Amino acid sequence: MTGRRLIGYAWTVLAFTVVVIVGGALVRATGSGAGCGASWPTCQGTVFPAMEGATAIEFSHRLISGVALLAVFGLIWGVFRAKAKGHPARRAVVWSGIAIVGEALIGAVIVLAEWVADDSSVARSVSVPLHLVNTFLLLAALTLVIFHLGRDVRTRTIDRQTLWLIRGAGLVFILIAATGAITALADTLFPKGGAGGAMAETAEHFLTDLRIVHPILAVGAAVVALSLWSRSGAEASRRTATVIVALVGGQIALGFLNVALDVPLVLQLAHLLVADIMWIALIWLAAEMRTERVESDRTLGHHVGA
Repeated sequence: MTGRRLIGYAWTVLAFTVVVIVGGALVRATGSGAGCGASWPTCQGTVFPAMEGATAIEFSHRLISGVALLAVFGLIWGVFRAKAKGHPARRAVVWSGIAIVGEALIGAVIVLAEWVADDSSVARSVSVPLHLVNTFLLLAALTLVIFHLGRDVRTRTIDRQTLWLIRGAGLVFILIAATGAITALADTLFPKGGAGGAMAETAEHFLTDLRIVHPILAVGAAVVALSLWSRSGAEASRRTATVIVALVGGQIALGFLNVALDVPLVLQLAHLLVADIMWIALIWLAAEMRTERVESDRTLGHHVGA
């Protein structure tokens, strides 16, 4: 696979992975996680179950997740053939393999333990954000594969304050993802439009008390995004930082709209989609700010000849 085709394939794998992640949110939001029963990797104990209702949604998600797993393994094979030992794209693609396997294992545990559908246990409340954080690791690794496949760079020295700002931004965005997953789970299990006993349970369950954490962190993300923008010196980095600021603003607007409209399914999926894109942009910006291009021998020869 040539360099350009490999980069194109890597972008395809990244985009398909985002689709799989959004598909997982669809499974959760529709309560379809129990569609295959406590059965994994089979569904309802069979390889090809009847494609109806929750079973169709859950089994379809499993199928595309399997395709994503094979696609990542294909990317690992391609990168290891194209790049020499020690190349940063190799390290990143190994992490993508670890993360995609982690995705499968976490999903299997959730299904086999029956932390699905209407389950509101502490175990599920921990496994859901853990699952999403692992997907962020996967997206980060795939993003870095693409970044390093497309350019020859080396690590550059940056001031300590900027370095800690980048690290802090990563931590804040991961916390936002985790608390967002908890909020989405609370919205699914205890919808604000519920009635009777559901509303009484809503008032008592700890998940509903955690809803407030996510919007508070979202405000923190806006501050971090603006700080990154102010410190992104190079033109390319400034463009990426501007995109992140715009995405954070869009996310806050989507969050308010979600609450105002009682979290409709379409907006839930859109909110997650933008969060994924925002995280990819943050990883790209961090890579831009931490590296500088290495001029090839051909380029250096051209400058000398000039």
